[in-house]
Amino acid sequence: MGRMKGITLFWVLFSSWTIQTQAQMRISPETVQQWASAFGKQIRALSNRYSGAQLLQKKYKDVEPIIKMVEVDGIKMVKEFAEEMENMLGRKMKSVKRMAEIAEDADLYHEYNATLEFDYYNSMMINKVNEDGNNVELGGEFPLEENEHFNKLPVNTQQSVIQVPTNVYNKDPDILNGVFMSEALNDVFISNFEKDPTLTWQYFGSSSGFFRLYPGIQWTPDENGVVTFDGRNRNWYIQAATSPKDIIIAVDISGSMKGLRLTIAKHTINTILDTLGENDFVNVIAYSDYVRYVEPCFKGTLVQADLDNREHFKLLVEELQVKGEGKVKKAMKESFKILNEAAAEGRGSLCNQAIMLITDGAMEDFQKVFEEFNWPDRKVRVFSYLIGRELTFADNVKWIACNNKGYYTHISTLADVQENVMEYLHVLSRPMVINHDHDIIWTEAYMDSVLFNTQAESLLLMTSVAMPVFSKKEETLSHGILLGVVGTDVPLKELMRLAPRYKLGVHGYAFLNTNNGYILSHPDLRPLYKDGKKLRPKPNYNSVDLSEVEWEDTEYALRTAMVRGESGTISLDVRATVDKGKRVVFLKNEYFYTIINETPFSLGIVLTNGHGKNVFIGNVSVEEGLHDLTASDVTIANEWTYCETDIDPHHRKLTQFQAVVRYLLGKEPDLECDERLLQQTLFDAVITAPMEAYWTALLLNASGIDAGVETAFLGTRSGLMRMTRYVGEEKRVGKKFLTPSDKENIFTLDHFPVWYRRAAENPAGSFLYYVPTEDNTGVDGRVVIAVTSVTVTVNKKTAIAGAIGVQVSLEMLEKRLWSVATQANDKDCSGVEGLCPLSCTDNDINCYVIDSNGFIIISKDRTDVGRFLGEIDGSVMSQLLRMGMFKRVLLYDYQGMCKANTHSASGARPLLSPFYNLLAALRWFLSNFLLFLLDFNIYGLWHSDHFVEAKTLFHSSGKKSKGGILQPCDTEYPSFVYEPSIKETNSLIKCGRCQKVFVINQIPDSNLLLVVIQADCDCSRQYAPITMEPKEVKYILKNPAKSGSPDHTLRR
Repeated sequence: MGRMKGITLFWVLFSSWTIQTQAQMRISPETVQQWASAFGKQIRALSNRYSGAQLLQKKYKDVEPIIKMVEVDGIKMVKEFAEEMENMLGRKMKSVKRMAEIAEDADLYHEYNATLEFDYYNSMMINKVNEDGNNVELGGEFPLEENEHFNKLPVNTQQSVIQVPTNVYNKDPDILNGVFMSEALNDVFISNFEKDPTLTWQYFGSSSGFFRLYPGIQWTPDENGVVTFDGRNRNWYIQAATSPKDIIIAVDISGSMKGLRLTIAKHTINTILDTLGENDFVNVIAYSDYVRYVEPCFKGTLVQADLDNREHFKLLVEELQVKGEGKVKKAMKESFKILNEAAAEGRGSLCNQAIMLITDGAMEDFQKVFEEFNWPDRKVRVFSYLIGRELTFADNVKWIACNNKGYYTHISTLADVQENVMEYLHVLSRPMVINHDHDIIWTEAYMDSVLFNTQAESLLLMTSVAMPVFSKKEETLSHGILLGVVGTDVPLKELMRLAPRYKLGVHGYAFLNTNNGYILSHPDLRPLYKDGKKLRPKPNYNSVDLSEVEWEDTEYALRTAMVRGESGTISLDVRATVDKGKRVVFLKNEYFYTIINETPFSLGIVLTNGHGKNVFIGNVSVEEGLHDLTASDVTIANEWTYCETDIDPHHRKLTQFQAVVRYLLGKEPDLECDERLLQQTLFDAVITAPMEAYWTALLLNASGIDAGVETAFLGTRSGLMRMTRYVGEEKRVGKKFLTPSDKENIFTLDHFPVWYRRAAENPAGSFLYYVPTEDNTGVDGRVVIAVTSVTVTVNKKTAIAGAIGVQVSLEMLEKRLWSVATQANDKDCSGVEGLCPLSCTDNDINCYVIDSNGFIIISKDRTDVGRFLGEIDGSVMSQLLRMGMFKRVLLYDYQGMCKANTHSASGARPLLSPFYNLLAALRWFLSNFLLFLLDFNIYGLWHSDHFVEAKTLFHSSGKKSKGGILQPCDTEYPSFVYEPSIKETNSLIKCGRCQKVFVINQIPDSNLLLVVIQADCDCSRQYAPITMEPKEVKYILKNPAKSGSPDHTLRR
């Protein structure tokens, strides 16, 4: 017992000694300050020496007396850009009008021949031979050649091709007559392309099902050998064929609709929903003994038929169950009530109105409903779809449609749905046809992953301009026959070239949105997500609202003005992000906006107050500038348009650099070049020319280059870059840096390099250091970028001339820090409080160099590099936040993709359990498979595209992966910013039985801080890691149909 007491006493004494020792551990702030100062001097000297920043700043300073500073007039600029875009889009509209005129004339003089035999180039059959080596039917030799203008796709610019969906017989008399008639379009396709060489794809989608495309290409079916593309299902076709419309879909869910009938009814609803667009309004009701709204929140109203609402309805429709007796009278009353109230109150589309009745029969007396609500004017059309093989009540269902200016159709199998649903579009188009209303329509932004199978084409955002084609024959005028729709595509990146990056400044940009408030083009629009190694469009990529990108516009003032087509300006304080959203930059932005006439689009430009609104102009001779421009270390931004190379086919193979040089030498006088940009580029080439000699002198210096210094570089406001590699590729750690694939660090159509953007907000002459986010070279191959801005000042107005820097290996900076942050063992420690001698290599302490956003640049553990300090040590970061040395800034992402869970909610799908996605897909697959077994025949095989659609529905709902399904969501996440007024601090953190000491000191003339932390006190139980992981924003919406909230995070 005595021995046990002795052990206990010893343990108590040992524990108290340990706590006392740990509490007494001190890290000398003076020592850390000396380390920070010495390290700062070293890296500043190294950065200045190898970048040549001081020399470049002097060269720009020397020319300040001869340059002119101009303040940008934002209103004038946005109107000039809009006018150029109007002219460009106007040329596309003229081309489409010519196509429509030729097609209508061709039909007028074509006499239908039911026995017509005609061979045409079928895009699936061209250049194919049979076993005997002969061309297959509807094939033949069809020359194809890679074309730069069409993303290097093999095309034939002398001939169009015909595509026919798998479920349409390619030698049907209607098809043959339509193809024969539309041969006249070949000449106008070619003529249009000659008149406007910037035109891309031109096409004619026939109401009979075929699709004529110019230039001709070889069509590639999907993995099942099926061609699912049907032009009549595309937005450009549907929008051009009909006017905006209000639709009520009323579906019978009485007991008689069970089994296969309900499956067909659900697919009919989905197909109708797919024919709607953002200019349409819709609601879905189900009826039996009583009427119920599939979405109770939408009771009594119409909602915009955008992608989110359509997908929402589809998921809810899958949950419908049958019961009771079908009371069609109640359903009709409720449908008319919604539509009549919308028309009376000026809501909805204010155009066509229709009810889609989906039922297996109607027994009751329903005539009085139509007498009361719709006759005699019959303003609301009623389309009826009789479901199933039973025809007992066919006359009643047909009567409803025919007495209300609608259309009756019988759908007995799933294979019948597509063709029968499309009939309502032809009926709704009749008034337009009879009146010959050739309205031109523009679509929202979209990617055509169905039409094109190459990634370059399928992931290209575009808009389409289209126009209906009507029959002008006298005998058909009263019937209003729609022949089809003609159109052409406009890649949005080509449109945005008309708002040049160099005119907008470092943080400036241009954007487009539609009259519905949706983004057409914006540098912060992220329409893709990664599915394994593949990039795929997000489910809601083309229904991102302007307020979801410009989320600082909390009062919706900018959005409202642009939707209304107004011109004006607004100022906003914004939290912009750089470096993949990891770092926040506080800017004062001015927005200038105006409408693009003759289109539903508005253009906005953003200029940053201060340097973002100042431009300087300097002059040099062409000879002098050209001499320096053609130096071996010079490149220019190849994605910018210095000279227009896409007009003349002979110029399309030229790079921008080649085009500029040839134009300036007089070898290509016909090139259209931006004289102002060329003037800036030549001026910058001359001013920066001494840097080549400076860097070369360093290379030839007998003392050699310090190990680890790899690349010196600079960039100017004109997109000009100079670069010198101090070491060969085999010895370089940063092999990817500044290569053409390093999009973040070079000038692109969307942005200036990330190092340029970050340097612009850092004081000129002070270097900013960071580890690139996309540095995937592993722990032994990391690099550090050091960069500073170069400015010019005239009459107290400052503009950014460029940025200059050096890229070094992380290992070199580590060695310099460890050599500085070490006290010799024989150091005289008398009079020094705390640990002495002290060294960052000791196990007792952890040393970090972090940047002004809290990211680790140097650590003893290289796996920490690039991570946020709060993840590594939550206790220290918590203390720094409490002390005010760092502050947390909340940011929002309304284009996120989150893993689904049973309690998830999002801005994109605010009302649904996301598991509906998987459940709906599974049920859809099973129902299709059942029908396939029941209706297996050749005709069913022709309609196998429905099974492909079921698979597509699954993919569109989300990504199935080990972590579950990804779905669109809204997220918030923190960024952290250092408060520069606090140069140094130290503190003690109590953590249970120990106390942790840390000292932090700013590294002079940089954005870096040196952090020294006691290593043997674990505070992880008391302080959780502080991460930057996004958190999903959950919403509680009372009525999404009328969504609107003072909370700035609510967007839908």
